Amino acid sequence: MTENRATYVLIYVGGLLFGFGLAYSRMAQPEVVLSFLQLDDFGLLFVMFGAAVVTGLTYFVVPRLRDSAPLTKSAYTRRLKSLDRNVVVGGGIFGVGWGLSGICPGAAYASLGVGNVVMLYGIFGMFVGAYVQGALRSTDVTEPTTETAGD
Repeated sequence: MTENRATYVLIYVGGLLFGFGLAYSRMAQPEVVLSFLQLDDFGLLFVMFGAAVVTGLTYFVVPRLRDSAPLTKSAYTRRLKSLDRNVVVGGGIFGVGWGLSGICPGAAYASLGVGNVVMLYGIFGMFVGAYVQGALRSTDVTEPTTETAGD
């Protein structure tokens, strides 16, 4: 139980650190993000580069130090996703939503923390979009066939 509690404390502290980092780098301000997307301000490029370096190091170093994930106890594996229609459409919707709202989902929550209550509309839109996507994907599942290769 102590290890589990310590894990949750670390997750909470990590989330707080992430939120403070987004606020400090001004990524929680839609105006700054939209300025970056309009190629007027390249300051956020350094923020994204720093995040990519930390993520890359984590993906390569942590599996060499630990055999399993601390919270789920499952082995570290890579989940490769092929480029299909769902990935392209989902990426397009994500990009349009990011451009319209001026903020990505993680920074939207941090934006609430800095007092941008209007961002609740964007977060509501994210939940609606996730629900619609889940509903569409659940009807898209095909029934398995009982035919064999010899038939």
